[in-house]
Amino acid sequence: MALACCAALPVLVPAVTGAQTPPDTGGAPEPGAEASAFDAQGMWIWYVSRSSGGSTARIISRARRSGVRTVYIKAGDAASSWSQLTSSLVAGLHAGGLRVCAWQFVYGDSPATEAKVGAGAVDKGADCLIIDAEGHYEGKYAAADRYIQALRARIGPDFPVSLAGFPYVDYHPGFPYSVFLGPDGAQYSQPQMYWKAIGTSVRTVYSHTYLYNRVFKRPIYPIGQTYENPGRRKIKKFRRFAVNYGAAGVSWWSWQETAAGEWRALGRRVRRVRGLRPSYSHPMLKRGSRGDLVVWAQEHLIAAGQTQLPVTGVFGNGTHNAVVAFQQQNGLFADGVVGTTTWRKLLSYTPERVPWGSRKTARPSAAYRARPGGAPAPLSASMPARAYEIDPGPRP
Repeated sequence: MALACCAALPVLVPAVTGAQTPPDTGGAPEPGAEASAFDAQGMWIWYVSRSSGGSTARIISRARRSGVRTVYIKAGDAASSWSQLTSSLVAGLHAGGLRVCAWQFVYGDSPATEAKVGAGAVDKGADCLIIDAEGHYEGKYAAADRYIQALRARIGPDFPVSLAGFPYVDYHPGFPYSVFLGPDGAQYSQPQMYWKAIGTSVRTVYSHTYLYNRVFKRPIYPIGQTYENPGRRKIKKFRRFAVNYGAAGVSWWSWQETAAGEWRALGRRVRRVRGLRPSYSHPMLKRGSRGDLVVWAQEHLIAAGQTQLPVTGVFGNGTHNAVVAFQQQNGLFADGVVGTTTWRKLLSYTPERVPWGSRKTARPSAAYRARPGGAPAPLSASMPARAYEIDPGPRP
């Protein structure tokens, strides 16, 4: 998890008109569905020894008093497992009524080994696994694909996995969100929405994050901050905005940096923000657009029948023509621009999975134009970050 920040660029502010939360915004489970570990207030633990003195009983007591029902415990860094996550610790926390999720920080240098570390945490009884992938993974499509495939081979296709990464997708055009949140990938999204560290407001961090993350069709569970002394009022405001945005669970970074007053703020009941109805628009793509959002749109266009389209992450004439054809086939205004209406129709298709860097499959579809052995990355993967809203520095 990031602990420092750079100044953020200006972003959109959400509209205050609209209907109740539609299914594509993430949040609460479907009626009748069993709630997951994400559907509750959570707290992230970096070092167990620095969290309530490392005492399982004290962790349980503190969590109960503050309305925390899920704890996220670091289980690995790169290719190394952390010994603090043990089967006995997980069992003890379970006995105290807490869900336990393991998280690992990944770099992409040894993806198969990182997958083994993640699977090892699952074997210790964790209820879910979180992939903390940030700046080190930018541009590494082949590594991300190998990690996801190796992980799923070990833990199965249905074990709950989430991605906890940079919240502003548009700031990171070379980051493989489309792999981590694509077919076989994480079923949940936990963006690190540290408003104070980013240097913005609670309102803006929600509007910006949701605008660009909802296209991945994964339930969104915001991560807020208790580090850097954000203040009790802002913590409660973050929780209130989560209610308006339909997020069934919010979690906090981190246990060891949460002051007594902040713990009390987590335990208070909150209500939605009166008059705030989030805008449910989608990001616009057109000729000249570049980045992982274009990769995501191209993968959906192929799934919708535009099989001659290469996945490059560059919105050129070929992508424009494919969008026009798709719009005409679906009775949409054929302007070649992927806006909210076109996105909603595109997202009804399961995206084509591109085997980035695979030597076994040269093409994900009959007409996909990739180099033999699979494409190492889309052209957009080499694009630098527009900005780092959260510092992507090294981790211990």
